[in-house]
Amino acid sequence: MSLLSTLRTLVEEPPPAFAFEISAAGIAYSIQGTRKSPPTGIQFHPFHQDVLAVSPVVDNVLLPDVLGRHFMELAPLNGGRKRREAALILPDYSTRISVLDFDTFPSNRAEQLPLIRFRMKKTVPFDLDEAALSFQVRERRATKKMEVLVAAASVGIVAKYEAPLRAAGLQAGFTTTSMLAAMDLLPIDGFHLAAKLSGTALTIAVCEGRQPRLLRCVELPELNMHEVMAVLYPTVAYAEDELPERPKVLYAAGFGDETQNLRSQCEGDLGLTVEPMRSPWGNAGEHNAGLMGFLKAQGAA
Repeated sequence: MSLLSTLRTLVEEPPPAFAFEISAAGIAYSIQGTRKSPPTGIQFHPFHQDVLAVSPVVDNVLLPDVLGRHFMELAPLNGGRKRREAALILPDYSTRISVLDFDTFPSNRAEQLPLIRFRMKKTVPFDLDEAALSFQVRERRATKKMEVLVAAASVGIVAKYEAPLRAAGLQAGFTTTSMLAAMDLLPIDGFHLAAKLSGTALTIAVCEGRQPRLLRCVELPELNMHEVMAVLYPTVAYAEDELPERPKVLYAAGFGDETQNLRSQCEGDLGLTVEPMRSPWGNAGEHNAGLMGFLKAQGAA
């Protein structure tokens, strides 16, 4: 499993026939069509009971058999025996994503991993020795510093998501998180912020184009605009200190009826224009932003 598999590499191979974004509320999905059956576009299949409880530290899948039946209902076997590949987009709060800066960084992977684990150890609420850890290294041209985007997740948590998929005759050929996939809905250039609300989990990213310079996901103690702004204020302060120019736009998804309140406070207090995360299928929401970004990266529209 690689949470940071670059989406662009997939254009060299046929994309997965099935793509699922999982949240506590249900499954957003898209199924590629055949000559006899057109593609589904993007649809949402709700859970009618507590199938998931999203967390970075304990098992998320409360009812694996029920989740497996949902996958089977969305992607029936139709008599085929060959295991079919699927893209699996996990909730942001089930993982930890960090952007680490290094003045120098070794080129040897065996030397890279210990440095990353050391830097991540104090910020990750699970045992890194038993975690799935992926990273991408890039040089920040303006400063010559090395920037490392790291995704870490408990192996046990990810396995519990993938097991019901396998039970339905599917294989997770590509695994990522919602906000990482949703990055393809952002402008390709410039500095901006992105914010996505899914349930009580708020994900905030400071971005240069479609690359995060800071990404954090927090569970809000209460679902209100006061708690949202309490996360946004220090994020904007970071952006002002660390970026060569101040972001002017925040791209938002999942705020629903609170979007206007978010817009008013961001414009009044932070000088930020709030725009929706847009896709060829409409504005992204709290359950499908990652799926929309994944499909856009695949050229599905």
